[in-house]
Amino acid sequence: MSEKRVTVMGSFVADVTFRTEKLPAWGETFMGSGFQLGPGGKGSNQAVAAARAGARVSFLSKVGKDTFGDMARAMYRAEGIDARHLLETTTPTGAAAIIVDAHTGENAIIIVPGACFELSREEVDTMKDLISMSAIFLAQLELALPTVEHGLMLARSFGVPTMLNPAPAWKLPKSIFTYCDFLTPNESEAEILTGVRVTTEAEAERAADILLEFGVGNVVITLGAQGAFAKNRTTQAHIPAYDAGPVVETTGAGDAFSGGFAVALAEGRDVVEAAHFGCAVAGISVTRRGTAPSMPLRKEIDALLNRSRH
Repeated sequence: MSEKRVTVMGSFVADVTFRTEKLPAWGETFMGSGFQLGPGGKGSNQAVAAARAGARVSFLSKVGKDTFGDMARAMYRAEGIDARHLLETTTPTGAAAIIVDAHTGENAIIIVPGACFELSREEVDTMKDLISMSAIFLAQLELALPTVEHGLMLARSFGVPTMLNPAPAWKLPKSIFTYCDFLTPNESEAEILTGVRVTTEAEAERAADILLEFGVGNVVITLGAQGAFAKNRTTQAHIPAYDAGPVVETTGAGDAFSGGFAVALAEGRDVVEAAHFGCAVAGISVTRRGTAPSMPLRKEIDALLNRSRH
């Protein structure tokens, strides 16, 4: 296991999850089949995934002085995550409404980021000592975009490898790509960033080539049940998905991959080995309900990788 630090800058929101047989139409009320309230936010989920996968993790974000903020702090204590740089504000902590199809486990999500969107570039500058000591710096797009770009630029200035999970997806300024050593979009995010619809490996390669031209160092496009496609200027590979059992819910699978991928990079693995590790983490997470609670422990990840090798 790694003693090297994975620093995650991102969002914490409370996940409010509803399981339903169908989506109601506008104006319609429909009785769901399940409800769950728990910790979420892409950054926070990825921090939990990385901590359970064996890394020392620091989490940089902002929460409100409210019940959801208390939930965040309690979880980081329980998970052994360094939250000294979890700042507070009077703005309420954000929340995500997650609608899960009770049959397929697929999901649709609406997020209101709340307090974490107030994290500023000046506040990130106060965290530079921690960032400079990191083995990898990981960010997503649930914070204000200038803050995300500044964090990546700051980490890069210290020679710290940078990773951006470009989710939720929107068009990004070309400047941000030059600060990304590793970029991990899914198929729909890759399409938004490049204009290339990704349904085949050839299309994934085309999208990856465009992102490399934008200045990204390494691209890994996650492909759901098809695994992932990794490419840099010298290597490319299709990494198959890992079957850890029946799929229960895909919510959080991308966060599981990103957290695991970051840990493997921090441990010195190359992009293809790290993508295998990330796919194993994601493969286990989809067999469980929830986001942060679904993240596997290191011993489970290693066991799945060992079974798959044999």
